[in-house]
Amino acid sequence: MIRYICAVAVLTTGIAFAQNDPPEAGINNEVRHELVMLPYLDVFDNLAYRVDGNSVTLSGQVTRPTLKSDAERVVKRIPGVNAVDNQIEVLPVSQFDDQLRNSLYRAIYGFAPLYRYSMPVIKPIRIIVKSGNVTLEGVVDTQADKAMANIRANGVHGVFSVTNNLRVGE
Repeated sequence: MIRYICAVAVLTTGIAFAQNDPPEAGINNEVRHELVMLPYLDVFDNLAYRVDGNSVTLSGQVTRPTLKSDAERVVKRIPGVNAVDNQIEVLPVSQFDDQLRNSLYRAIYGFAPLYRYSMPVIKPIRIIVKSGNVTLEGVVDTQADKAMANIRANGVHGVFSVTNNLRVGE
């Protein structure tokens, strides 16, 4: 099971692991806590993880190399974690992508019907930009919100493509 760190709550595909393996559930909760507490995690980063027994696999995309190493460091310190496989991708440095990120942020979070998503510290809509290609990750309340975020992202000048991986109400 992969857990996504892209909203206030951890997204899971099921909760059976908590009943069958309480130590793994404890590690899962601690990994989530440590990752959301990373000081430089922002709306342009997407972290996900998978707990398999005593090993944790980190994945996703980040804009800062230090965030990748910080994530691995804090997860390694969790009691019960014996191995960390850090597969987090560091996005290439690009002034063009940085401009797109700012424009996308304004287009999505500045749009009145989507403004409520800008309130939490950890934004539920993650905006990942790589070489002009945009991926939206996270959770929204309705299918209409998902469609609006997609339309807003596609309307930003300079965006080559948009992949909408937003999930509705998990």
